[in-house]
Formats: sequence, structure tokens, C-alpha cells
Amino acid sequence: MYENIIFEIDGSIATLIINRPDKRNAVNNATVEEIDQVLAQVEKNLELRVLILTGAGEKAFVAGADIHELDKRDTLLGRSETRRRQEVYTRIEQLEIPSIAAINGWALGTGLELAMACTLRLASSKASLGQPEVKLGITPGAGGTQRLPRLIGIGRAMEMILTGDPVSAEQALAMGLVNKIVAPDRLLSEAKKLAETLASRPRLALQYAKEAVLRSSEGSLAEGLAHESYLHALSCGTQDKKEGVASFLQKRDPKFTGR
Repeated sequence: MYENIIFEIDGSIATLIINRPDKRNAVNNATVEEIDQVLAQVEKNLELRVLILTGAGEKAFVAGADIHELDKRDTLLGRSETRRRQEVYTRIEQLEIPSIAAINGWALGTGLELAMACTLRLASSKASLGQPEVKLGITPGAGGTQRLPRLIGIGRAMEMILTGDPVSAEQALAMGLVNKIVAPDRLLSEAKKLAETLASRPRLALQYAKEAVLRSSEGSLAEGLAHESYLHALSCGTQDKKEGVASFLQKRDPKFTGR
């Protein structure tokens, strides 16, 4: 069905693989559109609980934007193409289900921006993450200047973006850019293990909690607290809340239904 990606579903877990290993999985405009098509499927499939994103091969998650398309960008294309990528990456960020980036190598430029749109990030010990756009005479354009400081703070984000130098997996973990480092041969299995853990949690509680955390960087503390309270109230009206409390009191495993 797709030229540039592989999309697989295994029970309640979906996996999207950027499949351009001969190009170090560089993202071109066609890849962006295929990702968007997959997201439409994910949003409609209420059986899915987690989405994993990774890259084909052992060297790269996504090593950046397709250099041949980048070479043709003028002011008009620069605006339209980056806005389109922002839309698609934001769609990943705002999925009702959590997403996991399994960073199996280079995550540079739009690759890091794609990973940062995911809910959680696992990195191979060989991973290298960066926003090297300034070395090409441009700025990040698919969310790097906005998501990176929200994740690691303005000072560290400024250093990464202005120097264009990548950081290692260990450095990324220390600054909070990734959640965990995994041996390369265990990366996908660890991502699936984490996905299974998330899939075992009540769907609506995860959805509401994810929304509340995403809203924490917007507006005032008072607005965030009010929104959190409303989402908590919604979760209190679910069947899963009743089941969660009952199973705790009865000292048994819960059986969540996503209702």
C-alpha cells in the first residue's frame, strides 16, 4: 500500500516504520502524506491502544529531510512544506492514544522533530539526536524550535539548535530528551514491552491524562488546573474508574474495557 513506510497492526499495538533505509530514512513530502494516511487509520481504529514509530535498518530513525527536495525549497515551498509537516506531527502528538518513538540511530532535523511529537521516546545506545539545520543555512521548521525547549529547557535547546551539533543517547537521557536507553538489538522488543504496559491501562484515563499534560505548556497555571479538574471529573464517570477502584479493594487484577 505504501512506498515509503510500513504499517503493521498486532492486536492493540500498531507500528509505523519509515522505510527508506537507502536514504537513511530521510523524510520526503510523499512520506509525510503516507504518515498522515496511517494516522487517519489509527484514529478510526478504536481497538488500537498504542502506536510505535521507528525507522528501517540499524543506522537511522530518520536522518533528516530529503536533501533533494530541500535543495528545491524557496520561500514559498519552505513555508508550505514545513506547515504541512507541523500539521502531521501535531496530529501524532494529539492522538488519543500514546505513541512511542523507538529511535534506532540518527534522529536529525525533521527526524528529531518527528520523535519529539511522540508521547515517549526510547533510544538505542547508538542513537544520535540533533537539529543540524543551521549548518545548512536554515532553521528548524517542523517543530524543533517549539518542542525542544519544552522538553529540555531553553538553554539546552538553544545550544543544540544554534550549534547544530548532535547529542548522544546518554546526553539525551540526561537532559530528558529520551525516556530510556536500550541496547540496539533490544530496542523494538523494549518498545513493544512498554506499549503492552500502556495498552493494559484504562484507555480513557490515559487519553485524559495525556491531554492534561500536553495542555500544561499552554496558558496559565490556573487554566491548566481547571482543565485538569474537568478531565479528572470525566474520568470519575467511566466504568473503568469503577472497575479500577473495585479491583483494588478486592485485591484482584482489573479488567478495563475502555468505557
